[in-house]
Amino acid sequence: MGAIGYAASFEQFHPTDLLTYSQLAEKNGFSVVTASDHFHPWVPSQGQSAFVWSWMGALGATTSLRFGTGVTPPGWRYHPAILAQAAATLEAMYPGRFYLGLGAGEALSEHIVGTYWPEAPVRLERLVEAIEIIEKLFTGKVVKHRGKHFTVESARLYTLPDAPPPIYVATAGPIMAGRTGKLTDGIITVGAADEKIRMLLDRFEKGARDAGKDPQKLAKIIQVKVSYATTDEEAIDSAVRDWPNGGMNFPKADIRNPEDFEAMAKLVRPENFKNRVLTTADLDAHVAYLQHFIDLGFQEIHVHNVNRNQEGFIETYGKQVLPKLNWPG
Repeated sequence: MGAIGYAASFEQFHPTDLLTYSQLAEKNGFSVVTASDHFHPWVPSQGQSAFVWSWMGALGATTSLRFGTGVTPPGWRYHPAILAQAAATLEAMYPGRFYLGLGAGEALSEHIVGTYWPEAPVRLERLVEAIEIIEKLFTGKVVKHRGKHFTVESARLYTLPDAPPPIYVATAGPIMAGRTGKLTDGIITVGAADEKIRMLLDRFEKGARDAGKDPQKLAKIIQVKVSYATTDEEAIDSAVRDWPNGGMNFPKADIRNPEDFEAMAKLVRPENFKNRVLTTADLDAHVAYLQHFIDLGFQEIHVHNVNRNQEGFIETYGKQVLPKLNWPG
């Protein structure tokens, strides 16, 4: 059976509240938490951006959920060796429950270290090299690395889990989808047109087969965004108010400041959310939306309710959405 995950939005909520919401999610049938890793929120009005790595230790101690980052960009705020240490520690403390979700990052949170923010191909190069370093460190051996983007001098992890945590990579393009299948344990993608999703999964599976791996044993995860409320009007109005970036249908990786997104948010209209965020009070529509991704082959769906009413979303999904989903096998 597959899993439905709760997306803990660190841009929107205080970490103490997110711990409460995650505990409530566990009681209502969610089995995994994906936690965003930002230094800044998308817009100032979202109001938060706590340090997710501190929080995940508390989540592990107060729930039995699986959990991981959705996602962390290595090589800007975090050197890959530090991420390897952090990931190994959480997996050692909570065996079989942690995954390391990685991505190429966005200038919004990564520009703060004052390093030049490169074009997308270079960001992907850095991501691939970082994965190589992290996987080497997970072996427990002394690692020396001098690559194009990173240097590691005589580093060894002494606190190791019995088995390394899986690495999942957020992927939106065909080249990285293939690399993800070849190098890692699973793919994370976001809601998109069926044709694009099938293409990404095909490239991912081909990359896995080329590396001698069975694609059916790798994780296929999708994160979707919804706005559930008791009326359609409130569902769309709250999405526009609380998650205006969800209505911005253009690349956002090079935009640096929440204030810039705030200026763009003034142009966002309800119609901009079509096919990007499911905004409805119709619970049958929510069931059908998630079921469609199950039918496409995803074993996990991480659901981000973009408005402020997290308790209502969690409890309603637990009672009226999750029980109606049909998983294969």
